[in-house]
Amino acid sequence: MTLSRKIAFGSLAISLIVLIIKGVAYMLTGSVALFADALESIINVATAIAAVFAIRYAALPPDKEHPYGHHKAEYLSAVVVGALIVVAGLAILRESYEGLIAPQPIDAPLLGLAVSSIATIINAIWSRLLIRQGRVHRSPALVSDGKHLFADVVTSIGVVIGVGLVILTGIHVLDSIIAGLVALHVLWSGWEVIQESSGALLDEAAPEEELQQIHDVISANAVEAIEVHDIRTRNAGRATFIDFHLVVPGAMTVARSHEICDRLETALKKALHEAIVTIHVEPEHEAENTGLRIA
Repeated sequence: MTLSRKIAFGSLAISLIVLIIKGVAYMLTGSVALFADALESIINVATAIAAVFAIRYAALPPDKEHPYGHHKAEYLSAVVVGALIVVAGLAILRESYEGLIAPQPIDAPLLGLAVSSIATIINAIWSRLLIRQGRVHRSPALVSDGKHLFADVVTSIGVVIGVGLVILTGIHVLDSIIAGLVALHVLWSGWEVIQESSGALLDEAAPEEELQQIHDVISANAVEAIEVHDIRTRNAGRATFIDFHLVVPGAMTVARSHEICDRLETALKKALHEAIVTIHVEPEHEAENTGLRIA
């Protein structure tokens, strides 16, 4: 089992534990804000399950139906996570609205806050780990799951503030107002996750720093070639797809040009780990004088 899958399973376990803790906090208090907080944790469990399946599917090797692999499964999972975050935000808004219409007193608020704070601390630590490890392993599913948990942390902090204000002022409607404000933050977080993952599904080019690294590697390893042009890239999970045209002297043998391609492919895979490289070799009269000049 890969490290990413182990982390994903760990995230599922953490989400279940946090859901139970927040459920207990709500049952102790009857707070609308704490109920909304617990409701979002149900979405956390769903997103963790989605991440587990997405990471497993994305790791499958290419097959006849998917010759380029299954890497984009994680981006699809991230879009689903973003949609679920939006659903959670709308559900919280609904509960907030009902609380505004019929505000209720909070039972055992201090004990409820103490219990809820435990869940918040757990989520804060785990969300940071998920985002860091997701970026290290280029796993969109882990990153989106971590961002969702961080949104949950913000939600919980807002809930603590709301319940604290209710205790201090005795104004019960503040419980629902804070829940509504938190819901707006959750909705924005969901939209950001959807937007970021949708870009990858539309085959956005690799980040600028990665493009520069690719250019440097090609320049250093395309000795004997004349020019490289039409460099195209796209990221799909941990894989970086790279294709370009390599212009060589017209008299160069096929065997020699193949050696240059092998050298370039090896260097790119070493630099980018999971690079998938396609090179189109052209004779010198095809040079465009607009790409990387090698010789």
